[in-house]
Amino acid sequence: MNILFATSEAVPLIKTGGLADVSGSLPPAIKALGQDIRLILPGYPETKQGHLDTVAAFKLRHGRGQGHILKGHLPGSDIPLYLVDLPEYFDRVGTPYCEPSGGDWVDNPQRFAAFGRVISQIAVGEIDLGWQPQVVHCNDWQTGLAPALLAQYHNRPASVFTIHNIAYQGLYDWQVYHSLGLSSHFWSPDGMEFYNNFSFIKGGLSYADWITTVSPSYAREIRTPEFSYGLGGLLRHRARHLTGILNGADYALWSPENDVHIAQPYSLASLQDKALNKRDLQAKMGLPLEPKTPLLASIGRLVEQKGVDLILHALPRLLDQGVQFVLLGSGDPWLERMLQAMAADYPAQCKLTIGYNEPLAHQIEAGADMFLMPSRFEPCGLNQIYSLKYGTIPIVGRTGGLLDTVVDATSRHLHQQHATGFVLDEATPDALVMATERALALYHKPDLWQQLMATAMAQTFDWSLSAEEYVEVYDSAIASRNAEH
Repeated sequence: MNILFATSEAVPLIKTGGLADVSGSLPPAIKALGQDIRLILPGYPETKQGHLDTVAAFKLRHGRGQGHILKGHLPGSDIPLYLVDLPEYFDRVGTPYCEPSGGDWVDNPQRFAAFGRVISQIAVGEIDLGWQPQVVHCNDWQTGLAPALLAQYHNRPASVFTIHNIAYQGLYDWQVYHSLGLSSHFWSPDGMEFYNNFSFIKGGLSYADWITTVSPSYAREIRTPEFSYGLGGLLRHRARHLTGILNGADYALWSPENDVHIAQPYSLASLQDKALNKRDLQAKMGLPLEPKTPLLASIGRLVEQKGVDLILHALPRLLDQGVQFVLLGSGDPWLERMLQAMAADYPAQCKLTIGYNEPLAHQIEAGADMFLMPSRFEPCGLNQIYSLKYGTIPIVGRTGGLLDTVVDATSRHLHQQHATGFVLDEATPDALVMATERALALYHKPDLWQQLMATAMAQTFDWSLSAEEYVEVYDSAIASRNAEH
């Protein structure tokens, strides 16, 4: 079938988080199943790489200016790529969502409303590319308007909407909604109104033929008050059309056997070479070269969702037990300051890199002994999946995709050789300390630790099975759309 995959970021072109990883690796896996899948992204400066052809021109019905559709290929693949070239909205310095100073672009609603309009116009043939989709697969709030706009057409493709993180909803006030020139019927509880605000994500949740999210556990969690951010009622109403599909990992990029960024490739058969990566990481970070000292690590956004404050409160007790700790990430300024103060208090044990560095992320996964990921909620998570493959034992929150990918090292699971990591009892600093102390106790039993590493490294969460599930969802969405008529 013909599938248009709409996203606001995709590796290797542009990345702010896990959405980019999914958008860069899921479409090739779907194409490998014989489907004609094509990507559409905003035309940021970073995306305009390689040979691009102008294949259509358009004028915005509402909003500024006119633009073009550029066509190329997603680098490193044969996936056709369409770019929405709207210079006034997308040709600017900064991230896809933020100014260089860090604040949101004030015209984000106008920018992503324009993106949604173009997606819908392509989908129904109003912008003629000589190709039309049977399914439009939208991702997160930045594409949420497209399913709502498509629902107004009788002769339209089916729509699928994937929630990567329901905490980010694209919420704006009435004045912004009014400025977008949308039909008045969207401003209702059954449409895109949300507690007297306009919600982009509700465009996908209310109007898409099928909804997916990125792990089975998260699909259950977001129907509960605790995890739904106010959208649980709507998701319970749409439960028959909601499917949780676990994200996959791109093992062409994230495998210690062929990782171009690490000091020494290794595998289960050459596990002793992981120690060379630990030494290299200690040297790079300015830590003492102590092979037997447990080295803990964390990578990611420095926000409370990820449990970074739990790490902060647990660290003194862990560092006092002699461990080393490295962290790579950026986020809330107060968390950055607190972590920097912690590193200053423990200069021989605690090292930070504020920002993002792709090669260093690989080197941390290869060199650390344990990976801390005590998230309060985690739709899927990828770092724990990477950690498993690198034999870097994950210590994770009891939530979402973490529960779907990590088997707690209880005595029974260890005896059955099913254990792959450690799961917190609750999202507290005490629980994180207790889980880490369980890991440290096992670390000092080399035979058991090596067995745990071997079981972890044997886990496979690639995209092939997940891609098959998405194709089944596309079929279900088409059937649901046809049932309307």
